[in-house]
Amino acid sequence: MRRLFPLALSVLLCLFFHPVAHAAGMDETPAYGDTIVVGSIGDASNLIPILASDSASHDIAGLVYNGLVKYDKDLKLVGDLAKSWDISPDGLTITFHLRKNVRWQDGKPFTADDVLFTYRITIDPKTPTPYAGDFMMVKNVTSPDRYTVQVTYDRPFAPALASWGSAILPKHLLTGTPITKSPLARHPVGTGPYIFEMWIPGEKIVLQANPGYFEGRPYIDRYVYRIIPDMATMFMELQNGTLDEMGLTPLQYKRQTNTPFFKKNFRKYKYISFSYTYLGYNLKEPLFKDKRVRQAISYAIDKKEIVQGVLFGLGKVATGPYKPGTWYYNPHVRRYPYNPEKAKKLLKACGWKLNPKDGLLYKNGRPFTFTVITNQGNTSRMKTAEIIQWRLRMVGIKVKIRTIEWASFIRQFIDKRRFQAVILGWTTGQDPDLFDIWHSSKIKGNGLNFISYRNREVDRLLEEGRTTFDPEKRKRAYLRLQEILAEDQPYTFLYIPMSLPIIHARFHGIKPAPAGISYNFIRWYVPKRLQRYKQ
Repeated sequence: MRRLFPLALSVLLCLFFHPVAHAAGMDETPAYGDTIVVGSIGDASNLIPILASDSASHDIAGLVYNGLVKYDKDLKLVGDLAKSWDISPDGLTITFHLRKNVRWQDGKPFTADDVLFTYRITIDPKTPTPYAGDFMMVKNVTSPDRYTVQVTYDRPFAPALASWGSAILPKHLLTGTPITKSPLARHPVGTGPYIFEMWIPGEKIVLQANPGYFEGRPYIDRYVYRIIPDMATMFMELQNGTLDEMGLTPLQYKRQTNTPFFKKNFRKYKYISFSYTYLGYNLKEPLFKDKRVRQAISYAIDKKEIVQGVLFGLGKVATGPYKPGTWYYNPHVRRYPYNPEKAKKLLKACGWKLNPKDGLLYKNGRPFTFTVITNQGNTSRMKTAEIIQWRLRMVGIKVKIRTIEWASFIRQFIDKRRFQAVILGWTTGQDPDLFDIWHSSKIKGNGLNFISYRNREVDRLLEEGRTTFDPEKRKRAYLRLQEILAEDQPYTFLYIPMSLPIIHARFHGIKPAPAGISYNFIRWYVPKRLQRYKQ
């Protein structure tokens, strides 16, 4: 499931483990108790997962709900609510065998009826979800008995199994009420390891351990998700002991945490994320309709400067929507190295002429000026915006910058397409399917193609890539997709950041793996002698 992220905290391959504190007794017996307080710049928007596209909502929902399958520490699909499954020889039918004795957090039993209900409400035209596409590929879903679900497709669908990692919703709590008006949006009830306790908007979300969780009760009693819109303030709270975990900025990682205090009390981690940051253009805006203008802007921005100056080298220049090193990454696409003279020539070819009096480009009497929006609290994006503003001014383009609180940013600007350009990021899954982001059918409503990108060949390639099991055919489709996106530049792909979490040293059981560090969160623990919070 793709989602917008306010901070780069996603999991990824190529993990580099950098412990900076070694608490005594690392092999102590796991113990129940304590609380973990996690800082985030963004509040959740909706705790019904199919109605939310932001990572803050999915971070919380991921602890409350389960899917039928999930990724393990090595990024392999394993059972979650499904204990096992069978796939027919032609690949068109998946039979899930569900776990028995799983209960919703209100005590009701989980059954196949919940799976069928989740499927039906997801594809219901009245449900405003950006995630219906995967389930529209399903021909039929049946339940031969209470603990078996059979899913049939009428043609190959490569991400089929992974798509059932989406959260399963409780039928008994959603039946009879429009999903957009359900109290579950603010008070979720799932099958997961943590039970919702409270949500004070703009302040915190609190979860408590589920004693009846089918994989075993989590060791940590409570999970407190604190919303702190300013990274400097969040860092001060970390220093003062009121936070246990946050994602560091590159400056904080490189310089501000290399002190005896942090080395004694915290551990830092660093790994390349399955995510990227981009400058996206509203393609309904006349300024950006000509791809040569978008190409010119890409040439006018020094992306290496951003990686070095903003990220302190803790990232890589992006050339498209995929991370280098993956089997579907294309290293041979058109690139846009910093070249302001080439940018000026392209802009001139599009009819933009420089006015020597103010140094701005004009066309039909109008100056080339636009506003770029980004979310408050993300200092890396703000600094990136300032560098872009400076570099574009050098070629005659005036850029204004506006920062907006995260929830309003999503609801009032992104979802409503009220922007000219945006600096934002995507976290991406382990499958290369990008149908929800780039297919033209996802422009309407609150679809994730909010920049309104249309390209018939891209549509065809996306459909081809997800409807074949042939790995070579899929690879060819995604290699070509990247070539087109590189040519069209609907985004200026900026950088792939590193995830830089820091966690208090009293938390044990953290085992870095290709999936990052949070995959085994329910097995994290604090030895009794180190516990700070009591229930």
